[in-house]
Amino acid sequence: MKRRAFIAGLGSVAAWPVVARAQQPTMPMIGSLFSGSPEAFAHLAKGFQSGLKEAGYVDGQNVTIEYRWALGRFDRLPTLAAELVDRRVAVIVASGGEPSALAAKAATSTIPVVFGIGGDPVKVGLVTSISRPGGNATGVSLLTPGLDQKRLELLHEIVPKAAMIAALVNPKNQLAAAQVSEIQEAARTIGIQVLVVNAINETELEDGFAAIAQKRIDALVVTVDPFFFDRGSQLAALAARYAVPAIYGFREFAAAGGLVSYGSSPTDAMSTVGRYTGKILGGASPADVPVWQAVKIDLVLNLKTAKALNLTFPLALIARADEVIE
Repeated sequence: MKRRAFIAGLGSVAAWPVVARAQQPTMPMIGSLFSGSPEAFAHLAKGFQSGLKEAGYVDGQNVTIEYRWALGRFDRLPTLAAELVDRRVAVIVASGGEPSALAAKAATSTIPVVFGIGGDPVKVGLVTSISRPGGNATGVSLLTPGLDQKRLELLHEIVPKAAMIAALVNPKNQLAAAQVSEIQEAARTIGIQVLVVNAINETELEDGFAAIAQKRIDALVVTVDPFFFDRGSQLAALAARYAVPAIYGFREFAAAGGLVSYGSSPTDAMSTVGRYTGKILGGASPADVPVWQAVKIDLVLNLKTAKALNLTFPLALIARADEVIE
């Protein structure tokens, strides 16, 4: 399907027509800043709308949503955030990780910001505390960096003879250094080596997998990053092409053909972002709305991919899995 047709087909996920806004000038406007593309993030946008509806707001009825998509190019985020500020939106929803949240926070100190990120919002400077955020921002944290050690342990359980693993990292992500440090520390504990593979665009993804194959790396940890999330199908295809067992942060990767994923649900998180946005529209101050932290972590195994890689999941791991894709 052509990109233009796809975006048009998202209905309310796309920007509401200018004419409709002109006919309903009293509607509050939400500015939605996504770090990725509408193709990859459409289900998250719909999850947001679902949560927003639970809070009593429906796009086109009593609120309008103005979307901005960075398409995985983080350098575009400040400009897109400034555009939403110029639109005088009532609240900015910054989704898809720290880059969009930080861009929104830097663009305004007065417009409320509701974020959806993977790490610690205190450490990156979005809020002063989890329980009392202070300032103009609150939102949802998936706490993904703390799971990198567990992902490596799971990968080692699946490929116990692995002597060297690779860690795919986006060096432009504010969490990159912490992700690498955690994986390296976990690897030292297990007694395996780590090769860090950096990628900030599609060409570097291709080159990175070729290097992994050339160096005969035994397995791969794909760190959590909005750019990687936007290219889940490409990553799964590259892992299949080079026969590299890989673990990912979200179910979406396993559903796209990835071997295994371990992490919380971005869709659930975005539903909470929608409910939080409704609270803000209803008059709540972001300074007083505690940051919501994910507590449910899902382990998803793809049996078809395991078979293609000539791997067998341990029975104990299958028993622990929240979902097994056959």
